[in-house]
Amino acid sequence: MELAIDTSTETASVALSSEGVVVAELTWNAGRNHTAELMPNLIHLLHQAKSNLKDVDGLIVAKGPGSFNGLRVGMSVAKGLAFALSAPLVGISTLEVGAWPHAATALPICPILNMGRGEIATALFQVRRGKWRRLLEEHITTSDGLLPEIKGRTIFCGKIPHEVASQLGGRLGDRALLVEGAGVLRRAGYLAELGWKRLKEGDFDHPPTLQPLYLRRPAITISRRGQ
Repeated sequence: MELAIDTSTETASVALSSEGVVVAELTWNAGRNHTAELMPNLIHLLHQAKSNLKDVDGLIVAKGPGSFNGLRVGMSVAKGLAFALSAPLVGISTLEVGAWPHAATALPICPILNMGRGEIATALFQVRRGKWRRLLEEHITTSDGLLPEIKGRTIFCGKIPHEVASQLGGRLGDRALLVEGAGVLRRAGYLAELGWKRLKEGDFDHPPTLQPLYLRRPAITISRRGQ
């Protein structure tokens, strides 16, 4: 079985799958409490699936971009379990996980994450000639910077800030297809599907060198003590 862990945003999710087919899944609003909540929910997931960690032979983790604390927690747990279980590990882009549910449309898909300070993290994916492709690498931009990158009808997904959604709809018109409602919910089941594709191909990451994809450095407050 595979264990998928996504703690890259305030919505955390874990899933157990068998060759990419979801067996059990748990999604909840973790806020900033990933450290305290991940392991209890992971244990609950295993209990619900009547499984234990010894059944896990592959680890999949959302590697970012996302919140600094959330990514550190998820990555640390995934690496620790991979080491303890001698199981392969793969890291998948958080933006790619957000885009994957809409792959069957065959349209370009632009997942968006709010990075604060008026900035967003985004990328562009699409199925072309039957193959899932990344058309534009993950990067940080603004809504103004994103608009020139959109060439045709495009699906925009993720928890898009209201002002960004309004600008996309107003400037792009019917070229902007915005996912709303339950469709914006992050689910580790999609992470499991993407991760299984790499696991079965033997395309593993090396745990010591796998790092979160932050895209920018965290803000650091310098202590004024002693000044």
